Amino acid sequence: MNNYSNNNTARRYQAHVSIFGTTQIHLRNPYIIAWWSASFPGFGHLLLSKYLRGYFLFIWEVVVNITANVNLAMMYSFQGKIEMAKEVLNTRWLLIYIPVYIFGIWDSYRTTVDLNKMSLLAEREGHDYNTFSIGALEINYLDKRNPVVAVIWSLFVPGLGQLYIHRILTAFFVIISVILFCYLSHVLEAISMLFVGKVQEATSVLKPEWLLFFPSIYGFAIFDSYINTVENNKLFDKEQRKFLKRKYQSPTFQVKKGEKVK
Repeated sequence: MNNYSNNNTARRYQAHVSIFGTTQIHLRNPYIIAWWSASFPGFGHLLLSKYLRGYFLFIWEVVVNITANVNLAMMYSFQGKIEMAKEVLNTRWLLIYIPVYIFGIWDSYRTTVDLNKMSLLAEREGHDYNTFSIGALEINYLDKRNPVVAVIWSLFVPGLGQLYIHRILTAFFVIISVILFCYLSHVLEAISMLFVGKVQEATSVLKPEWLLFFPSIYGFAIFDSYINTVENNKLFDKEQRKFLKRKYQSPTFQVKKGEKVK
């Protein structure tokens, strides 16, 4: 149940609040979104709340990357073992990986440019949108949260920052991915060995092809939780200002040119 129902009188809406999260369109830097798609296919689309496309590209990246041994080849390249990097690469899968990787970057850039235009038009239209949603499973509403707190929770476990700001779909997907990567990379097992001083065993037990996914997913979780907290706070202020102006400001109220409002 929402506090406002879409009556299809607007061409574009700035935001939508549901039990699964707050979705909004706002101005973004296309180059930053494209960079996140280059960092990990799917992340750029998830930042745009294009979940289906983002999930598909994310899963594609993991499956094809592991099958083509891309991360393993990268690790050998970092160590200067170029011949070994060439040997482990599976070219049959690599040739499929490259065009989809480029498509993810291009499509996220193109979509960001289009959504920026939609954002400007929606803001000028200024139509109402729901700010409160309650259902049998969840309650979600517009309010202000602390971006630093979102970042701190993301540092503990990627996905917790998204739970803090009620981005349920992204939170569950990130948390499940982190659990999968932890299990397959044996990173927690290696950390426990380090605590007891078994450095050699900790190094040997690690699976680098899975471990190399962590920097990207950690960075994405922190960035996504911070940016969306800031933008949700702006959306709350904008909606609150509009509500107070409509309900409490006198229709005859005017601010003269050069006059300061106390």
